Amino acid sequence: MQPRTKRQKDVLDFITRYIGRHGNGPSYQQIARHLGVSSKAGIVRHILSLENQGLVSRRRENGSFSLKLHSFTSISDAVCQIDWVESPSPDALPENWEITPLSVPRFMIGTKSPEDMCAFRVQNDSMIEKHICEGDVALIEKRSYARAGDVVVAIIENLQSVLRQYFRDGSKTELRPANPHYDSIIFPADKVEVQGIVRGIMRPFNLSS
Repeated sequence: MQPRTKRQKDVLDFITRYIGRHGNGPSYQQIARHLGVSSKAGIVRHILSLENQGLVSRRRENGSFSLKLHSFTSISDAVCQIDWVESPSPDALPENWEITPLSVPRFMIGTKSPEDMCAFRVQNDSMIEKHICEGDVALIEKRSYARAGDVVVAIIENLQSVLRQYFRDGSKTELRPANPHYDSIIFPADKVEVQGIVRGIMRPFNLSS
């Protein structure tokens, strides 16, 4: 189960990290300080909500409450599967990884549902200055529109999928790289189909190094 709101997720993530480092749960005051809020009342409400969802529990020790993080009951609670972007590949058969859904830690997709996300294998280093490298897996929020500067996966003329920064200039769309060794791709807007916005990056281990 995932927290119902982003704020609850922020609280749960902090509790999880804190327990991992210190072996015990943080105080309400420590949570409030981390989130930059002055009132502990709001933190108490979030904790109660997380408790009602079965994610944490409170217990009284030495006259004060402490927090206990509930373990996931199964691996399916911690991991979800998302599909790969449907990329045109007229000249090659798809690889196995393009057919099998990608298993992703649920915290990587935040409050989004797996159905709202997809994955894209980065094909080159055209976005290296955005710290996106060839071979990375980009986690994509499915969306058919973008704002200026968004990093998107887009299909050009139904022939090629690219990962670039999106800019619109009148009737033209520019897909701009973040690497001076690559040129911008500029096409009429109706020839560019936005598949989604990059929301996260996963980097596989390089087992050869």
